[in-house]
Amino acid sequence: MASPSAGVSRSRINALSKRLIKLGEKWKTTTLNGPALSIDNINLVRHRPERMYILSMFPYPSGNLHMGHLRVYVISDSLNRFYRQRGHKVIHPMGWDAFGLPAENAAIERGIHPNTWTRTNIKAMKEQMNNMLGNFDWDREITTCDPEYYKFTQWIFLKLFENGLAYRKEGEINWDPVDKTVLANEQVDINGRSWRSGALVQKKLLNQWYLGITKFSKELRNDLNYLKKWPSKVKAMQRNWIGQSERANIKFDTTEEFLPSIWVSTTRAETIFSVQYVVLSLKHPISQHFTKSEKALQEFIRKCPTLPEDTKEGFLLPGIKAINPITKEAVPIFVAPYVVEPFDADKKEVGAAVMGVPAHDKRDFAFWNKNMPNEPIISCVQPIEIMDGSVEVGSEISLPFESSEGILTSVAGSFAGMYTERARNEITALLKSKNQGNFEVKYRLRDWLISRQRYWGAPIPIIYCDNCGAVPVPEKDLPVLLPDVKELSGKGGNPLSKIPEFIDTKCPSCGGDARRETDTMDTFIDSSWYYFRYLDPHNSTLPFNYEKASEGMPVDIYIGGVEHAVLHLLYSRFITKFLNSINAVDLSKTNAEPFHYLVTQGMVHGKTFVDPQTGRFLKPEEVEEKDSGVIMKTTGAAPLISYEKMSKSKYNGADPNACIAMHGPDATRAHILFQSPIEDVLRWDEEKIVGVERWLQRVIKLSQDFSAFGTFTSDFATPEDMNEEEVKFHNDMQKYLGSVTKSFEKYLSLNTVISDYMKITNLIENAKNKEKVSKELLMLNLRKFISILYPIVPSITEEAAEIIKSSQSGLKNWNHYEWPHIEKVTEWKYKHYQVVINGRVKFIYTDEKDLFKKGREYVYERLLLDTEGKKYLANRTYDKMILKYNVISFVFKKKKMPKQDERKIYF
Repeated sequence: MASPSAGVSRSRINALSKRLIKLGEKWKTTTLNGPALSIDNINLVRHRPERMYILSMFPYPSGNLHMGHLRVYVISDSLNRFYRQRGHKVIHPMGWDAFGLPAENAAIERGIHPNTWTRTNIKAMKEQMNNMLGNFDWDREITTCDPEYYKFTQWIFLKLFENGLAYRKEGEINWDPVDKTVLANEQVDINGRSWRSGALVQKKLLNQWYLGITKFSKELRNDLNYLKKWPSKVKAMQRNWIGQSERANIKFDTTEEFLPSIWVSTTRAETIFSVQYVVLSLKHPISQHFTKSEKALQEFIRKCPTLPEDTKEGFLLPGIKAINPITKEAVPIFVAPYVVEPFDADKKEVGAAVMGVPAHDKRDFAFWNKNMPNEPIISCVQPIEIMDGSVEVGSEISLPFESSEGILTSVAGSFAGMYTERARNEITALLKSKNQGNFEVKYRLRDWLISRQRYWGAPIPIIYCDNCGAVPVPEKDLPVLLPDVKELSGKGGNPLSKIPEFIDTKCPSCGGDARRETDTMDTFIDSSWYYFRYLDPHNSTLPFNYEKASEGMPVDIYIGGVEHAVLHLLYSRFITKFLNSINAVDLSKTNAEPFHYLVTQGMVHGKTFVDPQTGRFLKPEEVEEKDSGVIMKTTGAAPLISYEKMSKSKYNGADPNACIAMHGPDATRAHILFQSPIEDVLRWDEEKIVGVERWLQRVIKLSQDFSAFGTFTSDFATPEDMNEEEVKFHNDMQKYLGSVTKSFEKYLSLNTVISDYMKITNLIENAKNKEKVSKELLMLNLRKFISILYPIVPSITEEAAEIIKSSQSGLKNWNHYEWPHIEKVTEWKYKHYQVVINGRVKFIYTDEKDLFKKGREYVYERLLLDTEGKKYLANRTYDKMILKYNVISFVFKKKKMPKQDERKIYF
């Protein structure tokens, strides 16, 4: 159990939380499985029961929920309950991303089977989800390591194979030396380390299975434009990963007619006038041709794997040159390891080539200086900013001009003086007209490497036959079951390759002896289609029913971390588009996109204490809070305090189970939403939860107070004739009800929902003490308030509703699960008028708003009916009456006083 934050008294927290904890326990069953979660319980007159698919990314069953999990599931469950209250048919499922290296490594460390480890953890995590009152459709539960599930993961693989999108080839792969498996490019970070183990990735040659995601490059990139409700940063990450560049393919013939032409691809066709060499990959056909006769080349290729990754070493091919298709000049040809082999399986060429432009590319510049140090560098593009001639064409330069924009020099012949963008297009067009080149749009995206040399994954359903080659397992024989193993060591290569009874089989095509594929699939395949399976989880013949999937997709709201932007989200989009393309589902109305609204919640950071002298992370029990602030117990000095990503090594983690046990589920749920907007980093501070607890206790007290006020009935409605105080109270309530509804439905601003809850609490408490606000109107709005609390604090709603119903027989049939109707803002029918006599305000008079429209005499007569009006106006004749704004002004003549000399004096 994680320790509470520094300076927080456990006994004080328990004293505040005791009742809330009991309420969570009391209402746990009802809040998880109660009538509110049935569509039949909601009044559907006002709201059409539309389908709503709300999904949080399913977890790997590690055994314990962390605060990041809790945040995601509280968000999704709150939305689930809200939309159910609104009358929607909500799908809110949960499952387990159960295959993969973590389970296998954990099993190896503990000496148990991965399946045992996984099942135990699933049971524990389900209980933890129940403790936080997460309502999920458990009848739709899926587990990716169940044969009933991975049977259809294999089915999808076979469909990809059938359509030419699953293929095997030898290639240079990323090898994780710690986890001892292959990694896709997306699983290697910018520092060359494994996304999971953190090990420096090694390069190896291996026969591997790939999925042809590049066939969908254009759709995957262009359709990002339709994802209006995805975060811009996620779309930018995918757009950059897929990449797109307009390139020119240029053909260089060689001086040896019996050898094939050399094709290069470039984004800068205008620099063809500065080409000074061509360099080939190690496996290019011309390279391979020369290895037969050039022992020096053989030796060079043999040593290439030992060279640094950024090596500039090259081998000059003797007796052959490449012909520039524009200038017709012959340039040398090198072989070098820096030229990457082509990746696409459908490419006919075996190798790749690059045109070397030392004047306009850093890498080419370094390679030329290394291999031809005494040769001049030819520049054909001048930067626009130095057109004063300070750089002479053809002169020796120390650094290449890399910018893609400039003006071509006289070296470019008829293109001299032309801006690079125009020259680029016209040169490519010229090459195309001569059959020496063409335009092409290229993408950075590479096909998806799915082979894994580990045990705990779905077996690849392929059989190898010496006569028939790679043969797919017939669909009727699916699933290819993962064989049981007694012990896993994590050493000695692929575990399945050591199980003869698994490997040895018969060819489905010819019946001869054959052997099974022993690689398992990347677990990202499991998670690339699971949202379809939720819609039809018990289908034993297909992954999902066509109609159910077509009607149920896309996911309306998908919630998960931004760290999945390139991996899971990109793969899911690919598989969805593929399934749509083979008519397994019809999602044409959404461009075959699986997720309509993507919500990427921020990470949860914990309060972190560091010794300023040693830099050592401090445990919470090593510090204490004084009046002057937090100090270290050993020295009394102040530690460095920050909020950082939670981790065991920093002692800044918080256990969701411990938090729920100390504060109850409702306070925990409200606190985690109140602390931060969904998309921002959440700085977890358990000390502040006391404010939420006190607020929840005030809500319960309101229910108790109002239950004792009198007798109420459920048929009471907002009266048309309300006094001024009631109108103000009513209008404020409608404002907050509208704000809460929009925060759920439109803005997904759940922290402001809690803020509005608290404002409503204050509003009702204040109105309760005003005599002019009727108790019936207060009770009506208290009931509405209790109903809108349900998505976030369901136990509080249940308890408050029970308090009211148990003491008010007239409210026993009140459906506290229905989302309240937001009424129109009401204007008070009356108005306050200042009555002014001879320039002085005498009293305030209240009457109808359009009083002035009925004329002065009417106003005067109305005033005479008022007590104050009689006092000041009766038996008097005014000289002038002015009606303006909210002022009624009278002018009376003053009584004339006799002059001093006219007065009679009596003695």
